[in-house]
Amino acid sequence: MARPSRNIDQRLLQAGMELLPSMGCRGLSARKLAEHAGVNLGMFHYHFRTKDNFIRTLLQQMYEQMFSMLAIKAREGESAQQNLRNAMLVVAHFARTHRGMLVRIAGDALAGEQVAVEFLQANLPRHLGVLSDLIGTAQRNGELVKAPVAQVFSFLAGAVMAPVLLGAALAENGAMPATLSARLEREVLSKKAVEQRIEFALRGLAVPERRMA
Repeated sequence: MARPSRNIDQRLLQAGMELLPSMGCRGLSARKLAEHAGVNLGMFHYHFRTKDNFIRTLLQQMYEQMFSMLAIKAREGESAQQNLRNAMLVVAHFARTHRGMLVRIAGDALAGEQVAVEFLQANLPRHLGVLSDLIGTAQRNGELVKAPVAQVFSFLAGAVMAPVLLGAALAENGAMPATLSARLEREVLSKKAVEQRIEFALRGLAVPERRMA
């Protein structure tokens, strides 16, 4: 049987990108997705069969786009520290772009939603492994201070990623007044602010001679 055309599956996935951050895994339904995408409910079941399978497809597609960029940005001939910087930029901008989605998925996983748990279990080790390997290489090359890789990674994550995800969580819950939220967006969550924190963090981890250079 021929697959229906008109990119109905992509319309449904786009609807999922728009609805999942606010509704979460439990609140999302096939009917709501079909209505939001403007397609027949039967088309949802044709393309994805179940809601959990739809969420798996959506999250994995989103993640693979980011992960493929990590390989592209790790270039031969670049210093290990530069490759680490490039990889951090990819991961940080992914988190910044999809911060609402990531906060929701983390919350769903903590609440025991199996599809969210499975997504994090399958994918977190992948980019953490890439970043950890780059940290280790930079240390062996004398470009970063010697410390346990997990300690260095936690420092980088705390400096660069934590403000993005914490800021997104606070904004989503309406925990800040509008003026403070606007300032957070401008001075902490903006592309420029994220890139600046990466530079701060890498300078802080540089070996003393390189830090002074």
